[in-house]
Amino acid sequence: MLQQLLAKKAPQAEPDDAHGPALRRTLGPWGLTALGIGAVIGGGIFVITGVAAAEHAGPAIILSFILAAICSTFTALCYAEFASMIPVSGSAYSYAYATLGEGAAWFIGWNLILEYGVSASAVAVSWTGYFVSLLDHVGIHIPPALTNAPVDWVDGHMVLTGALFNAPAVGITLALTWVCYVGIRESAGINMAMVLLKTALIILVIVVGASHIDTSNWHPFIPANEGGDKYGWNGILRGASMVFFAYIGFEATSTAAQESKNPQRDMPIGTLASLAICTVLYIAMAAVLTGLVPFAQLGTSEPVVTAISHHPELGWLRGVVEVGALIGLSSVVLVMIIAQPRIFMIMGRDGLMPKVFTTIHPKYRTPHINTVITGLGIALLAAVFPLNVLGDLTSMGTLVAFSAVCAGVMILRKTAPDLPRTFRVPWAPVTCVLGILSCIGLLWSMGIRNWVLMGVWTALGVVMYLVYGYRNSKLKRHP
Repeated sequence: MLQQLLAKKAPQAEPDDAHGPALRRTLGPWGLTALGIGAVIGGGIFVITGVAAAEHAGPAIILSFILAAICSTFTALCYAEFASMIPVSGSAYSYAYATLGEGAAWFIGWNLILEYGVSASAVAVSWTGYFVSLLDHVGIHIPPALTNAPVDWVDGHMVLTGALFNAPAVGITLALTWVCYVGIRESAGINMAMVLLKTALIILVIVVGASHIDTSNWHPFIPANEGGDKYGWNGILRGASMVFFAYIGFEATSTAAQESKNPQRDMPIGTLASLAICTVLYIAMAAVLTGLVPFAQLGTSEPVVTAISHHPELGWLRGVVEVGALIGLSSVVLVMIIAQPRIFMIMGRDGLMPKVFTTIHPKYRTPHINTVITGLGIALLAAVFPLNVLGDLTSMGTLVAFSAVCAGVMILRKTAPDLPRTFRVPWAPVTCVLGILSCIGLLWSMGIRNWVLMGVWTALGVVMYLVYGYRNSKLKRHP
């Protein structure tokens, strides 16, 4: 068994038609960059920023964003090299299979479900907050029992809230699942429109809000620590691990490798450009929000609206923000529903998932059955669980995957030095080690609840692998 766990897959792409109908290659560098921005700008900036500032970092949430950006940059450089070298769908899963072996690949693939599937659920929950706020603004009120999760995590314990399920989150998820079902071209086109609109919205809030900043709200910039991770430098680090959720998705471009026109050239551009653009917008937005209102008031489900409402003269902007936030959050869910089925598809082709996940629609050329299964799973999680549980669990799974990618670059530099690379990580040993250490640092700041949930998730993954993956692995049947 140990031999199979360490078995590696050759680090090159298979022919597009090796498994029947091929995915349609329609994405260029702009489409991939929009895919990355579509995945990144969402729940992190529209929701989690406020909670992280109010409960952990204060105005120093700006430093939290910078720390999370540094961690993401190290990883983005590693993703860019892998994407230019192994241009197949599968993201960190495919990279781990080529460098660390089947056991690590399964573990990473299992954790990518947290990054893409669970994060989509978290963003759908965030979408509900702005949707309810918009309806309240026009005099329409949905009963709380239909807009909240039936369970919540309070003081270390899971409690019942009395709500039935989060109906708006389910509705938007199922609608976007249909869009992904009918084609990558349609999905990418809708995503591009959403990206342009939400980017314009964020720039509008930054420009208009900057003229209403009260700099006294930034003092003290780093509030004194009140114990644990509540303010001080401990709070900044905890804030970084929370807002790291805001950066999740820049590598979603790597899941669309087999739908890219020229993946070796375009995917590094899409990955690095999307991260750079989003980082600048995040830092500016964090500065504006904490300058508009005392940071302690930002811990709501719609912190941008909260900050604007503090200034009556900006009342006209509220409706714009609510609509823009809904569009922005929708694009994140859309990209995640694009990405997750393609991870499952590659795992299915390797024999680690059932063959049903590999089916391609003859007309739409999408993994249609896989997409439906993913959409239903995301909708179920969004219906039942609150944002605080989904967001932290997503970040943990992603940090594990990012660490593996950084390690994989160093390994392939030794084991396959002659493999063509159109992009190379600068100062690779230092960059990769710093990437791993920064991921570990953010993981270390996570609470015990998150580690327990991660342990349960990992145990489920081990059972799944032993029951199906180990017996049906393509490498085991055709070494």
